[in-house]
Amino acid sequence: MNRLLLIAALLMATISFATVVHGRSVSSNTPTFDQITVHRINVVEPDGTIRMIVSDRASFPGMIVQGREKPYSRPFSGVLLYNDEGTETGGLVFGGHKDASGQVVDSGVSLTFDKYGAPQQIVQLAGVEDVHDRFSGLAINGFTEAGVHNRRLWLGRDASDTASVALMDTEGRKRIVMQVMKDGSANLSFLDERGKVVKQIVPQ
Repeated sequence: MNRLLLIAALLMATISFATVVHGRSVSSNTPTFDQITVHRINVVEPDGTIRMIVSDRASFPGMIVQGREKPYSRPFSGVLLYNDEGTETGGLVFGGHKDASGQVVDSGVSLTFDKYGAPQQIVQLAGVEDVHDRFSGLAINGFTEAGVHNRRLWLGRDASDTASVALMDTEGRKRIVMQVMKDGSANLSFLDERGKVVKQIVPQ
C-alpha cells in the first residue's frame, strides 16, 4: 500500500511539473505588457493581408484597396478596418486642433461602414464641431444602378440647431423632411423631384 501511495504521489508530482513547464512555454510565446507606446499597429493575416490599422495622425495610411495603398490625406488618427482582400471597409477616426489663428479645425469623430469593394460609406455616425462645420447625426447612403453614391436618409442636427429626419430617393433628392427648429416650431414636408414642397403639415 505504501508503495502504491508513493507511486501515485510521484505520478501526480510529474503531471504537475509538466503542466507548469508547459504553461510557462506557452505564456512565453504571448508576452504581456502593462503599457505599450506606439505610433502605429498593423494587424495582418499569416499571408500578410492587412486587416486592421491603429495609427496616430503622422503615420495614418492613405486609401488601401486590395493591399495597395494610394495617397489620401486625412487629418485624423484612429482605427481602419479591412476586408478579407485587404480593402478598406470602415473605421473610427477622430481629430481636432486649433490652427495658427486660433480657430478650431478638423474637430470631430466619425464611425463608418463601407460598401464591399469600394471605400464608399454606406453608414456613417458622425459628430463635427469646428469653424467650418457643426453637425451630428446618422447618415445612410445608397447606390444607383450606375454605381453613383447618394444619401438616402439623414437623422441629426445641423449648424442652425435644427433637428431633422430626411428621406431621399435613389438620386439623393429629399422627398420627405420632418424637422424641429431651434425655437421649437415643427413641420413635415413632402417634396417633388425638383425639390419643391408639394405639401406641408404644420401644427395648429
